[in-house]
Amino acid sequence: MTDPLDPAAMREHYRSTPLDEAELPAEPMEQFVHWFKDAASGRLHEPNAMIVSTATPDGRPSSRTVLLKHFDDRGFVFYTSYASRKGREIEANPHVSLLFPWHPLTRQVVVTGTAARVGRDETAAYFRTRPHGSQLGAWASPQSSVLASRGELLRRYEELAGRYPAGEQVPVPPEWGGYRVAPETVEFWQGHENRLHDRLRYVRVPGEPGGWRVERLAP
Repeated sequence: MTDPLDPAAMREHYRSTPLDEAELPAEPMEQFVHWFKDAASGRLHEPNAMIVSTATPDGRPSSRTVLLKHFDDRGFVFYTSYASRKGREIEANPHVSLLFPWHPLTRQVVVTGTAARVGRDETAAYFRTRPHGSQLGAWASPQSSVLASRGELLRRYEELAGRYPAGEQVPVPPEWGGYRVAPETVEFWQGHENRLHDRLRYVRVPGEPGGWRVERLAP
């Protein structure tokens, strides 16, 4: 009898439409828009969730799930505490990877590139759109620091809630803000049966027409 908790026995047989080079637009962000629309309209839970991987200068990696908050031709934007582990690692080593795991669509998008802080005006504009509680949470949490207990975090939050009641403007924390990941490669992965997956990767090539080259990778 097969053990239902045996990872080696867990298999899915993917069936989907092939992804062809001739059908891709010249730039990766246009293709990302197409797939992001599919993910959003497909009722995926948090289609903007992505795994952000960073590393120390000596190559020790770390990963976490973060929410994408904006994207355009310049890249992908997310917000965090600059004092968090990912913030410290990005400051020391700006090379990062993003992964959008859209499993129900048997699709993934993998981005590699460099991260840089967005301007304070852009950070402030986004911070104003956050719910009041999330604004307080950005102040209350010394992200990635060791806490004595959950009670400590709640006490910090309650103190801030008393200082900035609902309806009152909460200032942007000085060590909180956005990063924009400027892509150097963007891979679109489409699952197929028998592991014959499509993997089409855009590679930035300065000087080439359009600035990007598309290559197919073996699955």
